[in-house]
Amino acid sequence: MPATTTLFRAARPVFQQSASRAFFRANFSRIGRRFASTTTTGEAASQSWFQRMWNSPIGLKTVHFWAPVMKWALVLAGISDFARPAEKLSVTQNGALTATGLIWTRWCFVITPKNYLLAAVNFFLGCVGITQLTRIALYRASQKNLPAAAEEEAVKVKEAVKS
Repeated sequence: MPATTTLFRAARPVFQQSASRAFFRANFSRIGRRFASTTTTGEAASQSWFQRMWNSPIGLKTVHFWAPVMKWALVLAGISDFARPAEKLSVTQNGALTATGLIWTRWCFVITPKNYLLAAVNFFLGCVGITQLTRIALYRASQKNLPAAAEEEAVKVKEAVKS
């Protein structure tokens, strides 16, 4: 028999349910099961919403709150660019907005504390950037076919003028 098989057979009693279950029940019953309460107790119950928000790790006096609030200006600027003609939009700028939005959206879920407000603003920033890049790509694709169509129209106009 291979050595690994012998090792696993020798260790089998350790992994049997009856032995492990008794061990975990004995230790787990002291701690209790995971418990999530919806009621607040102690100091948090007596605080107002403003006090809790002020003292929160992502509250009003931290960069975790104010950075996303200010970043909404970029999203609004991108949305206002929907009214601009596609030929005046910058691929570099909108590519940077898209990359920033998508990369930092992921980062917001990795950091501690998780910042859902920043994740939301970055997600919408990425969406605005993707929308603008799509507009630019569609405009440029339509311009590639334009010279041939313009020459045909010019020929038609010249023939119409001659007759």
